[in-house]
Parts: sequence; structure tokens; C-alpha cells
Amino acid sequence: MELVKLTRDNLEQEHICCAISNNKDVQVMSKKNWLKERLDEGLVFLKGNVRGKCFIEYIPAEYAWAPVEAEGFVYINCLWVSGQLKGHGYANLLLNACIEDSRAKGKAGLVILSSEKKMGFLADPGYMRHRGFVTADSLESRFELLYLPFGAGAERPRFRKTVRDHGDMPKGFVLYYTDQCPFTAKYVPLLENMAKERNAVFQAVHIRSREEAQNAPSPFTAFSLFYDGQLVTHEILSEKKFDKILASKGL
Repeated sequence: MELVKLTRDNLEQEHICCAISNNKDVQVMSKKNWLKERLDEGLVFLKGNVRGKCFIEYIPAEYAWAPVEAEGFVYINCLWVSGQLKGHGYANLLLNACIEDSRAKGKAGLVILSSEKKMGFLADPGYMRHRGFVTADSLESRFELLYLPFGAGAERPRFRKTVRDHGDMPKGFVLYYTDQCPFTAKYVPLLENMAKERNAVFQAVHIRSREEAQNAPSPFTAFSLFYDGQLVTHEILSEKKFDKILASKGL
């Protein structure tokens, strides 16, 4: 399979895999605008030349929208191969391209957000460990920071302290999100409306800068929903799923 790298020249013409619609779709517009601003920071979006979810997105860790400390490493935002494209070795193709590129740039290794057991929106821990990634840091058994060092001597990556202390978070629901994932552009307004209709205390915090993301209370800054300071879920919610969460809180 041929791999295509998104650039400023082809960004408008190429689809972005995770949201395959026309450029006027709010999800596509949101994601492409976010990508455009990251390209000068070294972000790479590499995808298969197919119409489907087959891509890897990575960036120097110093510019990652995540509360991690991993100087000299490359942070993988997303590695996603799904549907009929699975089982053909495309994940290996994409990851190998990332490894080769990162080595050529003199990076210390790769870092990716995963979990102890496979969970939605996070890297598959079984696959990543098969490829040589090991645990660098962990958080409440939900999140694991996995890394693949290219050599000895590099400092082990770790989560920032902000992900461990939520004592000053407001009561009720607090949703932190970014434009890194296109689905938030669609679903966050729907969840806000549902919360309002149910008289739920709900605050949506739109993370708009790298600095804000690197000091966020959750490792998964694309979408993390808290209730009374406790993480409820990092998985982007449909209306049906949010309805169940509201009902569990008596709302």
C-alpha cells in the first residue's frame, strides 16, 4: 500500500481517515484546522491511499497535546486501522514508517497512550507490547504510558502531576476536550444540550492550546468526562451512552 503524508498543499484535497466527509462538515473542518496549525510543529499525519481508517498521527513530544514529560521522544497521537483494512499488516507498515522517520530525526524513541486492557480510543496494549513497547508510567489502571526507546540513556517518559490531583475541580460534570479528534465537534454540543435539558451541572472546557493540554487533568485530552472530580470516561459519548450516565447520577 502507498502511504500519503498530509501537507499544507494536499490537506484540503485528502480525507483525514477518521472523518470521511466533505470539507464543509463541521467535524472535518475542525480537525483539518487543528492539523494545519500543528504541521509547523512537526506533526506527521501518514495514511494509506485508501478510503478508510488507516493512519498514524505523531508529533515531537514537546509539542504533544498531552500531559506527559518525554523530552526527545515522539508522541503518537493515534494509530488506527479498522474494518476491512485490518489483518493486512497495515498497522505494521504505518508504525514502521513512524519508527524510521523518528530515528532519522534523531529522536530518543516513541511514546503512546494505552491501557492495561484494551479500551476504546486508546492504543491496543497487546499490539504495542508485541512491537516492543513497555510501560513507562501508569495511572489508576485505566491509562498506561507505553514507550519504545531507541537506545539506552534516555530518561523514562512519565505523566505530569496534573493528572493525579483533581481536588480543585468543580462539582458536577466537567468535560475537557480538544479539536484533535473530529468527533468532539459533533458530540460535545449534543451532550451540552442533553445536560441542560436534564438540569445537570455541566461544564465543557474546550482546550485550545498546547500549554493547556499539557496541564490537563486527564492523559486523554481529546475527551475526558469527570463527575465530582472523578474520571467517568475518556470515550467520546453518543447521546445514548450519556443518557445512561445521567440516569446513573439520578438525572
